[in-house]
Amino acid sequence: MDKPVADRVRSIQQSDIRRFSAVCAAMNGVNLSQGVCDQPAPDPVKAAAKAAIDRDHATYTNLRGIAELRGAIAKKMRDFNKIECDPETEVAVTVGSAGSFACAVLSTLNPGDECIVFSPFYSYHVNLLQLLGVKVTFVDLHPPDWSYDSNRLASAFTDRTRMVLVCTPGNPTGKVFTESELREVTELANRHNTWIVTDEIYEYITYDGHEHVSVGRFPEARDRTLTISGASKTYAVTGWRIGYTVGPAEIIGRMAVVSDLFYICSPAPLQHGIVAGMGLADSYYEQMREDYLAKRELLVDTLRGIGFEPFVPAGSYYLLASFEKGRWPGATAATESILEQVGVATVPGSAFYRNPADGEAQLRFCYAKQLPALQDACDRLRQLGSR
Repeated sequence: MDKPVADRVRSIQQSDIRRFSAVCAAMNGVNLSQGVCDQPAPDPVKAAAKAAIDRDHATYTNLRGIAELRGAIAKKMRDFNKIECDPETEVAVTVGSAGSFACAVLSTLNPGDECIVFSPFYSYHVNLLQLLGVKVTFVDLHPPDWSYDSNRLASAFTDRTRMVLVCTPGNPTGKVFTESELREVTELANRHNTWIVTDEIYEYITYDGHEHVSVGRFPEARDRTLTISGASKTYAVTGWRIGYTVGPAEIIGRMAVVSDLFYICSPAPLQHGIVAGMGLADSYYEQMREDYLAKRELLVDTLRGIGFEPFVPAGSYYLLASFEKGRWPGATAATESILEQVGVATVPGSAFYRNPADGEAQLRFCYAKQLPALQDACDRLRQLGSR
């Protein structure tokens, strides 16, 4: 007898990122597919978390997160993002930025509502929206600079649109949305009375003079913007699951209750660790950007040397790169072949596009690796030759 299965999960499956990561680990290869950020966390972050454990900070926290962390977030939002927020009513700490996004969607959208998403997209965003019965309307980004058609964006809004989602700096493209683009999004959101949800988890990782701009800093966007970020990428603690959302008090209060229902709270001692991280000097962030820039250049040069065309990212630590059509039958075949031949895991570009065919000659590479591991990966990739 067949057991009941919810309709919403009948079509979901493990992502290509997780699948190729598992195969890579089994063969002791180098994983450039998953953004695990396997670099060491800063010592003050680790020390503060250990001290919190020793002090028995092991019980449930306030559903919005510990007061010390919310205060640190509010200060960081003011100083870095140029957004003033009340740590008591306009900040909610969640189980990772993914938890933030889930709570934001559950608190603002009903099944059948529409959300505008730029493509290529972060698959977790789209998969969650679809899981919750939200219709996704895509606006295409075009390489190499990942620009979009303003007319296409305007026409994507309908009377059912309730949210527009921006990921900046972007995954998988590394696109950093400009102030003028974000003002365009804001004007359309105001005209159609929609939420703006912005995932800024890579906010500190930008290059070549590109400035990270938070749409929530605009006075005309403040009352309709939910700004999502977290500790995972900035402090190399992807497994700690500390994220947060900043936005209008009424909806943040609802999100906090949703988070409580699903997760109770983020890990208590690890919240204390992130408080220490947010107190690090500016030099920490400057050094992080310099390190990632050097790694980007190493990977870009390697890929060009073996016949790929990398779309050089303006931010984040991912890049998409195209290969000559015919070199492999498609993106999945290329991923499997490279993993088998040289033991380097990547992700098929087709996994990130509204129309998978648009990414059939592309792969995504992640360079959030310790330098020796990335050098190893590049040495392995050079074995492929230029053709």
